[in-house]
Amino acid sequence: MLQLCAKKEAFVLCEKGAVAIEYGLIAAGIAVAISSVVFTVGGQIAALLANLGNIIATPAP
Repeated sequence: MLQLCAKKEAFVLCEKGAVAIEYGLIAAGIAVAISSVVFTVGGQIAALLANLGNIIATPAP
């Protein structure tokens, strides 16, 4: 009976699964933030890079 109580106490105090879930939630939040920035500013960045490519491709006078 004492071993059963000890195992129950160890199971209740174990936080390995909780930490993994917390890291998963943090990673999901970061992914959502990156996605929203890319969708919001992505067109402007593409235009900027295309403009830079055209400037580099044109020969100097």
